[in-house]
Order: sequence, then C-alpha cells, then structure tokens
Amino acid sequence: MSSTSVRSVITNREIRLASRPNGAPGPENFELADTELAPPADGQIVVRNTWMSVDPYMRGRMDDVESYIPPFQLGEPLEGSAVGEVVESRSDAVPVGATVSHFLGWREHAVLDAAAATVVDTSIAPEQAYLSALGTTGLTAYAAFTEVAPIQEGDVVYVSAAAGAVGSVAGQLARIFGAARVIGSAGGAEKAKKLTADFGFDAAIDYRAGSISDQLAAAAPQGIDVYLDNVGGDHLEAAIGALNVGGRVALVGAVSGYNATEPVPGPRDFYRAYTKRLTLRGMLVTDHLHRFPEYITKAVGWLADGSLRTEDTVVDGLAKAPAAFFGVLNGTNTGKMLVRLHR
Repeated sequence: MSSTSVRSVITNREIRLASRPNGAPGPENFELADTELAPPADGQIVVRNTWMSVDPYMRGRMDDVESYIPPFQLGEPLEGSAVGEVVESRSDAVPVGATVSHFLGWREHAVLDAAAATVVDTSIAPEQAYLSALGTTGLTAYAAFTEVAPIQEGDVVYVSAAAGAVGSVAGQLARIFGAARVIGSAGGAEKAKKLTADFGFDAAIDYRAGSISDQLAAAAPQGIDVYLDNVGGDHLEAAIGALNVGGRVALVGAVSGYNATEPVPGPRDFYRAYTKRLTLRGMLVTDHLHRFPEYITKAVGWLADGSLRTEDTVVDGLAKAPAAFFGVLNGTNTGKMLVRLHR
C-alpha cells in the first residue's frame, strides 16, 4: 500500500444539513462546521476537493421522504459530485497526486474508499469538466437523446431549461444527432439570446415573456417530435400540445415543483398524450452510468472540434455553496453551476 510519510492533523470544513426546509430552502437549513479529518484506512484515499457541483435533485434529498436516493441526514454533511487531488493514499490503485471524481462534495477534504473514486484524465479536459460536460450532466443529455427519447434524422426537438447544465448540452447534442430544428426555453431575454448566439439553438422561448404554448407554436408551426423535460408543469403541458403523433419525451427533471409544499398539478389535458400515441419515459442517469466510457470518448471529440460548447457559472468558496444551490433552484446559472473550493 502507498501512503504519505508523517501525517499532520487536517482541519476540514463541511456543510451540514441543519434543518429540513418547508418550501424553498434558506441559509438557516445549512451549517458550516469544522472537523478533524480522520486518517484513511487500508484501501482508502484522502482527496483535497477543488471543485464541487450543486444540482436541482439535491432539493429532494433535503426532505425526509422515500425516493430513488436516500435523504440527507440532519447534522451530517451533504453529498454530491466533486473532483479533487489525492493527497493521501492507502491504495495501490489510486496514487497520491491523481485527480479523481467522487460523490463526497460539500466539504473541503474527503476520506473515501479508493473504489468509490474515478481517476480522470486532465490532459484531455480541465478537471471541472468532469462535473459538467464530461460528467453526469453530459451523460444525462446523451442518454436522453440516444436511448430514452431517441432522436431521428430530421426531428424537431424542444428542450426546457435550455440554458442550464443539462439543457445547454442537450440542445447541441440534438443538432449532432441530426435534428432539423432545435428549440429551447429559458427565463429572461438574456438567457434566451444565449441559446441561439452561443449554444446553437434555432429558436429560443423566454417563458417569462408570455405563453409558452403560443411561443412554441410560433417556433415550431409543424409541431415537435422530441421533448426533453427539465421543468415539468406548464412546460410539459405546452410540449404535449405541440408534440406530433408518435412523439417522444424524456422526463429528466421537474424543477418547477421542487420547492412546492402541495402536490403540483400535471398537464390539464393529458388525454392528448393518448390520442397522439406519445411515449413519455422517466429517466435517472444512474441507470446509464455504464455508458460513461462510450460517451466521454465521443464528447471529448465534440469539445475539441467545437461542436459542443460549454459554459460554467462559478462561485468561490465552500461557505457560498448554499447560495450557489439556491441559484440553481432559481435558475440564475447559465450552464453548469460549480463551486470552486481550492485554486
């Protein structure tokens, strides 16, 4: 087993769940705590986290309810994707100095089993890319359009929350996969402009500017064939109205209802999904992790040739991680929201 020589005490900072929110979370639900980092056991590594991700799905984990992933525990540090440098190792598989991705974010250092970390290649992309375009964000978009709601040559595709992490990648992948027209929705004129100017969408809908259904009808007068849903609610309702017979929907997220305190209404005329013979399929990226090697090989090429462009919104410092999380839920980010922990 490899290891460093004499270990000095490492004081670690971490964000803990202080209380469970009712509705939108606030600063009172989080606690910044100092703790002494435990030494690694055999087969473990210590990672100095450099970047961490905040994602909308984390809101569900703040509630003590049964779901596809266990809830965060009160008084314990939160979890999420992170990358960093291995500073101690008691594993021959992952040496000191390696850059790894793992799932113990929301803290400045992490002690974890080497088997729970993935060594990433920073010669082909910056380390933070493994939290966005080369991480589960990119894989979600890829699996959505190759397996869950496959794109066919000539399709008209609509993506909601299209200026966000998954949406901005998805719109570009739709073009790569042969879509004839790609439409995205975003909140505000500035974000809508970015969709066409920076991310290659053909048309953009500002959902704050008026009826989503009317804007979608104007952008796609012949209807749409595929919809990637990140929002739910009125966006899903508008998409069902615009979808052509045999249309496909990838149900990725429903951020419009994550802070709701009452059941969120579904589309008012869902029977249209029956008569149009639509396919609506929910997806969890964890079902598609086996496709990571295939996806990364392709995505590195797309990043290199410019057919896939990314943008990050960066917040500095662990103490600001809750504010970054609030920003994701409120849609203030363009592209991936990241927290830089160490330079």
